[in-house]
Amino acid sequence: MKKKKVAKKPAYRRVLIKMSGEVMGGEQGYGICPEAVHGLADQIVAVHKLGVDVAVVIGGGNIFRGLQGSQKGIERATGDYMGMLATVINSLAMQDALEKKGVDTRVQTAISTEAVAEPFIRRKAMRHMELGRVVIFGGGTGNPFFSTDTAAALRANEIGAEVILKATKVDGIYNKDPMKYARAVKYERIQYQEALAKRLKVMDSTAFSLCLDNEMPIIVFDIFKPNNLKKVVMGQKVGTLVCS
Repeated sequence: MKKKKVAKKPAYRRVLIKMSGEVMGGEQGYGICPEAVHGLADQIVAVHKLGVDVAVVIGGGNIFRGLQGSQKGIERATGDYMGMLATVINSLAMQDALEKKGVDTRVQTAISTEAVAEPFIRRKAMRHMELGRVVIFGGGTGNPFFSTDTAAALRANEIGAEVILKATKVDGIYNKDPMKYARAVKYERIQYQEALAKRLKVMDSTAFSLCLDNEMPIIVFDIFKPNNLKKVVMGQKVGTLVCS
C-alpha cells in the first residue's frame, strides 16, 4: 500500500516582503509597469494561498527619491515626504493588482491619506492578516530622513513577522557588486556582524540595526525568478540569509 505524501508546510507563519520601487518599474526600473506589478502580485498570491500572513512594504524609487531630490536642490525633508507619497502610489497599484486576483487587501499609511488608505494602526493591521488580508504599508515611517528599509524593519518587528524577505533584482548578497565583478562570490548565509564589518549593502544602517537588535532574519533574493518567493517561504535555499 502506497503511503500518501504529506504536503510540506511553509517555513514561516508570517512574513514581511520588502520590495524596492524599481521592481515596480519592470526592466526600465522607473514608472509603474503593469506587467511587472501583476507578475509580482502573482507571486504574492501564491504565498497567500499557502495560508501565510503577508505584509508588504514597497519603496518609491521608481517615482521619486528624497535623497536624490535633495541633491538637485529640493529641501531634504520635503523630498522625503514626496518619496513617501510615491510609496503610497506604488501601494495602491499593488493593491489593485492583488484585488483583481481575488485577494482582499488593505493599504495602511504612516502619513494621512484617508481618502485612499487607512492610517497605520498596529493591532488593526494584525487583525487584517488574521482575517486573511494582505496588508501593504505605505508612507515609510511617516518621518523624513528614514528609508523604506527602516520602515520594513520597523513594521516587521511591530507585527511579529518571522522574517523580512527583501525582494530585489539580484539573487543574494555578494562580496562585490556582481554586475561589475565576474568573480564576485555569493554568500548563502551571513551573520549580521560580518555583514556590518564588510560593509555589505543589505539595508541602510538604521534598518539593519533594528534587525540586529531584535534578531529579525533577512533573506535577500531575486524576485524576478519564477516562483522564487514561494520557494523562500517554503524554506528552500534561495538567495542569502542574514541572521545572528
